[in-house]
Amino acid sequence: MSSIITGEAVVLELRPASFAARALGLILDVVANVVLLIVMMTVISSAYSDLDGAAARALVLVSVVFCFVILPVAVETLTRGLSLGKLAAGLRIVRDDGGAIRFRHALIRGLIGFLEIYLTFGGLAIAVALFNDKSKRLGDVVAGTYSLRRRVPTEPPFVPFVPPHLRSWAALADIGRIPDPVARRSAQFIRQSGRMAPASRASMAVSLATEVSACVAPPPPAGTGPEEYLAAVLVERRERELARLTRARARSTGVGERLNRLPYSRDSR
Repeated sequence: MSSIITGEAVVLELRPASFAARALGLILDVVANVVLLIVMMTVISSAYSDLDGAAARALVLVSVVFCFVILPVAVETLTRGLSLGKLAAGLRIVRDDGGAIRFRHALIRGLIGFLEIYLTFGGLAIAVALFNDKSKRLGDVVAGTYSLRRRVPTEPPFVPFVPPHLRSWAALADIGRIPDPVARRSAQFIRQSGRMAPASRASMAVSLATEVSACVAPPPPAGTGPEEYLAAVLVERRERELARLTRARARSTGVGERLNRLPYSRDSR
């Protein structure tokens, strides 16, 4: 994962493509371009007898440049970083800041790509990508781009619950108004604690439990861990808030139904 901080101070976690995924997408693109070139060469060869040598060589050169430079640059520009191989491999080329690429990025990648992919048979691209943390080839390094994974497996939603040995305590606990910033940080910690480093996870759990304990009485049973305490308080707080909203909605619905059943009064004349 790589983190990018936007102008609004929001941290975006992006997943760069692996070397194998990039190699697969590149091979598919190369195969597609070579097949197109073969088709064009076949057409040119069928009309070779009607052309002089200079015109035939010019057509061959134009076909090579079109298939290996112009077409890849045009496709990446119009699709904002996609191609046939990248679609199949689930990849997209983006800027180093996470934004969509433009014509100049695609042009730099296309021109350098002709050198490192076709003229060196991919040797230069492989050598540079193997020693880069984002598997960048030389064209990506110069253009300031890298390949991003578009197909990221979704994580199953984490549903917190009250630990069994804290259910009786949570049901009777007096949970006051927890400040919104503390509640948000606690809920985010509960959802993401499994991906945190053990030392940071333990210290943050103790810190958040200390802040939350100022709004909860009585203290939990002896031996309760800070993460269990946070989960019990947040889940019980959510259940109580949901029950309160349900009762309020039921009361408002009941009042509305009673008003609808009242007969309309008419002014006597």
